Amino acid sequence: MKCVISVLGKDRSGIVAAVSVALAECGANIDDISQTILGEMFSMTMLTTLDTEKADFNAVQERLGAVASDLGVQITIQREDVFQFMYKI
Repeated sequence: MKCVISVLGKDRSGIVAAVSVALAECGANIDDISQTILGEMFSMTMLTTLDTEKADFNAVQERLGAVASDLGVQITIQREDVFQFMYKI
């Protein structure tokens, strides 16, 4: 299952590492990634493929929620088909 993950928050070291480790632990693959620093704000968007046999969407969402709490950032995960549909309306 393809998903779009967005991360936004105050820039600090370790954000990319923490999100990447969490995804790897869930068996997800990062297909594409874009990140930038806007002043003191960190912004990252990832296209990922989830291995739903290892961790389903809800499990990955919960894991990323824990990472977001630890880092003090906002992490949003959306199924790619829902994400694409939103922009067709």
